[in-house]
Amino acid sequence: MPSLSPTMEEGNIVKWLKKEGEAVSAGDALCEIETDKAVVTLDAGDDGILAKIVVEEGAKNIRLGALIGLMVEEGEDWKHVEIPKDVGPPSPAAKPSVPHPPAEPLVSVTVQKEHKPGKLQVRLSPAARNILDKHSLDASQGTATGPRGVFTKEDALKLVELKQMGKITEPRLTPAPPAPPTAPLATPATIGPSYPRPMVPPVSTPGQPNAVGTFSEIPASNIRRVIAKRLTESKSTVPHAYATTDCDVGAVLKARQDLVKDDIKVSVNDFIIKAAAVTLKQMPDVNVSWDGEGPKQLPFIDISVAVATDKGLITPIIKNAAAKGIQEIADSVKVLSKKARDGKLLPEEYQGGSFSVSNLGMFGIDEFIAVINPPQACILAVGRFRPVLKLTQDEEGNAKLQQHQLITVTMSSDSRVVDDELATRFLKSFKANLENPIRLA
Repeated sequence: MPSLSPTMEEGNIVKWLKKEGEAVSAGDALCEIETDKAVVTLDAGDDGILAKIVVEEGAKNIRLGALIGLMVEEGEDWKHVEIPKDVGPPSPAAKPSVPHPPAEPLVSVTVQKEHKPGKLQVRLSPAARNILDKHSLDASQGTATGPRGVFTKEDALKLVELKQMGKITEPRLTPAPPAPPTAPLATPATIGPSYPRPMVPPVSTPGQPNAVGTFSEIPASNIRRVIAKRLTESKSTVPHAYATTDCDVGAVLKARQDLVKDDIKVSVNDFIIKAAAVTLKQMPDVNVSWDGEGPKQLPFIDISVAVATDKGLITPIIKNAAAKGIQEIADSVKVLSKKARDGKLLPEEYQGGSFSVSNLGMFGIDEFIAVINPPQACILAVGRFRPVLKLTQDEEGNAKLQQHQLITVTMSSDSRVVDDELATRFLKSFKANLENPIRLA
């Protein structure tokens, strides 16, 4: 299993394009592999014969370096090829997943050494623990009222007051008898915390209707797992700052109509991509990234465009966008978007980028906030354009109501490299460029 992207850790075999015993020439497509970004074709490096397919189609989560197939030179006996002993088989996770009913629902139980057998595990605040120890009381005799089921100081003082009034004699729970070695673990329905806390329900049985209190697991693709990992890392390690402004796209809509008359079809988003690229060229201090140690000035202006696919969000790149015309940007977006939805993007078509644009306007969203895609420093979230009445003055100074087409854009920026003042100036320049399409020519 080769590494087909910088962030790839494992891959899935989508389809074998050659059969065992079939002759292969250098450059021939051997199989399709789903990486953390897209479905990529693995090409043969030499001539030979595909002697053995070690990992079948549909295998998932195969670690990098795991053996997936064997090739021999032409003329060799491919039917009796042996798998090298020094190369271990793929991990169990690499085999196609086969639904099977679990013997028993598994319930995770947290055990702490200081808790005595038979007593409920209640989370105590330090003050509550001292009070309970001092008065020889147990938390199971009371009710936890703190956040997330924590037994607080107030709960402990209430227990002391009840004891002084003679209303507490024995703990409410007695130790459970020792279970035989083969007995299953007690379920939450038998023993549970004395405070209300959500428990994980058992997994439902595949092929059968869901029972009460069960759930169905949804298999996550490599792309979904990587998206979840990167978004979590971004929100937890990158100091996000946000700035929002409204832009009047009336002139853009008019320019778009003029282009349609010449049979040139472009979208408002194409103008937004161009305006972002032109603004980055005017303000190179925003065209930066954070490499872990400090800011890095980027010599290129490549705009990543968020595209929603069935497998997750992916960001193909419009390279050198500032030097491209509106029509060229529109054509590139259409081609890359189709390849993204078909899972056919090449690594160089989605890796890198200096600035991201995410547009949900086509879904009727007025405005939203997007998460930065590290190591990039900024992402622009674009909402739909909407009619708004504004009070203006005509040439004679008379007040009148006039309709404007506005969109709301919100820029998320990495505060380590793009501070609030710089982000504000960027949005001001972006607004001026977008509202005057002549600047984008």
